[in-house]
Amino acid sequence: MIPVLETSRLVLRGHRPDDFDASAAMWADPAVVRFIQGTPQTAEQSWQRFLRYAGHWAMVGYGYWVVAAKDDGRFMGEVGFADYRRALSVDVTGIPEAGWVLASHAHGQGLAVEAMTAALSWIDKRFPRTFALFDPAHAASMRVAGKLGFADPREIDFDGAPAVTLWRDRPEPPSGAAAP
Repeated sequence: MIPVLETSRLVLRGHRPDDFDASAAMWADPAVVRFIQGTPQTAEQSWQRFLRYAGHWAMVGYGYWVVAAKDDGRFMGEVGFADYRRALSVDVTGIPEAGWVLASHAHGQGLAVEAMTAALSWIDKRFPRTFALFDPAHAASMRVAGKLGFADPREIDFDGAPAVTLWRDRPEPPSGAAAP
């Protein structure tokens, strides 16, 4: 049920039980979570996230993929879309929330843009719009978002802290081409 997507360097695939240790290690890394939750996650918290990923695919038909290196299968991170039913000051009902997180060893190689380009190509066939939520200090991730076509920043309050949403509309098909 979870599609496998490939890029020149990566495979995006569904989570498997043997991915848990690498995923939990990533979410426990202070450098990774600095602008996401700010606090390294416990194994229990990572397990809850892991199960939530599987639940998204089952319940809403989209979710997160494991990002693995195509050449050796090494865990590089997780990318995808979620419906967290967030209570935001902007209406996000029915709009998939895009997200990406890479293990520290995968930072700075252009992998987030590569993986998310494939993921966005997939979601664009299903939804006309996506959004992403950021800590305003997370400049690197917001640069990635800009490269992916996210724009229209909106400053909001999220759980008592400032946040920024960025929005992306499905690209228009070339003239004469059928819409997805």
